[in-house]
Amino acid sequence: MDSTPAQFGPYRLLERLGEGGMGVVWKAMDIRLEREVALKVMKGGEEGTRKALVQEAKTACQLNHPNIAVIYDAGEVDGAPYIAMELVEGQSLREYAGRSVPEEDLREILAQAAAALQQAHTKGIIHRDIKPENLLITLGGALKILDFGV
Repeated sequence: MDSTPAQFGPYRLLERLGEGGMGVVWKAMDIRLEREVALKVMKGGEEGTRKALVQEAKTACQLNHPNIAVIYDAGEVDGAPYIAMELVEGQSLREYAGRSVPEEDLREILAQAAAALQQAHTKGIIHRDIKPENLLITLGGALKILDFGV
């Protein structure tokens, strides 16, 4: 697991899921509640990064929609800000649409995305990073929107 410890605050790191310019996303176990989560740990502890992370958590927590990933926790461990959210297992819209998909299935996925974004917009919330990588298709075929704005 490279130089990252196996434990991050109340989370046991299980598997590295991805990395972006702002941080690393882990599959982790919340040892307090005994549930798996996606744990986004931000690189660096600059004030701007902290504020952006807190704002993302506050924004996403205002939304309650079946097609928007749920935020469970946000905080800081040893100067590293984090967000713990619903672990969505599946594939990105880019991966999903990159294969042969019946038009009806694709329309249903897009309708789910539109409904979730409409609900966010009615609350005055704009997703500032909508892209195929932030739209995940679950193993059951439902869409989940992630990353509301860091």
